[in-house]
Amino acid sequence: MADRALAQDPAPAATPGVAIPNFWNPRARGERVEAPQLGRAVRFLTDDEFPPLHFAGPDGNPTGFSVELARAVCDRLAVTCTVQARRFDTLLDALNDKQGDVVAAAIPLTAGLRSRFLATRPYFRWPARFVARTDKGLPAPSTQALAGKSVGAIESSAHAAYVTAFFPGAALKPFPDLAAAEAALKRGEVDYLFADGLNLALWIGGQDSERCCAFIGGDYLENRYFGEGIGLVTRTEDAALSRALDDALQRVWDDGKYAEIYLRFFPVSPF
Repeated sequence: MADRALAQDPAPAATPGVAIPNFWNPRARGERVEAPQLGRAVRFLTDDEFPPLHFAGPDGNPTGFSVELARAVCDRLAVTCTVQARRFDTLLDALNDKQGDVVAAAIPLTAGLRSRFLATRPYFRWPARFVARTDKGLPAPSTQALAGKSVGAIESSAHAAYVTAFFPGAALKPFPDLAAAEAALKRGEVDYLFADGLNLALWIGGQDSERCCAFIGGDYLENRYFGEGIGLVTRTEDAALSRALDDALQRVWDDGKYAEIYLRFFPVSPF
């Protein structure tokens, strides 16, 4: 069976009812790693069209969970940093061309990425979640509970494949896109919907759902289906910077800043 809900330490400064993920191994903590002396500001690159991870704020400057986490990392390292927004599909090329030093954006950690760049451990992952109508009184998902129940998923997606593999008794109902699947769940045409937890959290907390539905059961984080998540990406020659970023992310978690930033951008947690 897949890695079911992520094993988590209690999050510092957590708000009751909001699950804050912990991606750091307390046994991996070591001596503090200092940032290398570059003789200039560390230049972060991001995109400004993917809320809540990175987007343009009211003043036009980049903000979002990834961006504010990057700024917190800079504070922990006591280094000056800049953040510049670029088109998403140009970020890695710009990094490779030394137009920046670190990418803080939703670029999946893959073997292909690691063959060209370095990356920290994940600071965010893409949980898969089940959602159901709150007025149906349905049980939490399990192999037995889903037997004979209809489960919506985007056709040909990793989520559809996961349902087929691990919940063979469920009646999978494919949809062309997430909006169609959400609308069907809202109308009661399927019992459950299984999809990306981040997008579902935005829908649950938004106006379109009309508070019809809520997460049910825990998060699913099987790498083979849903990927490894995202980290801070640097060039291969900047190994010292990558190690310092990794250590700073750990310290941002330890001192509660990660939880503070997370709660700002995820009022409905995807975890």
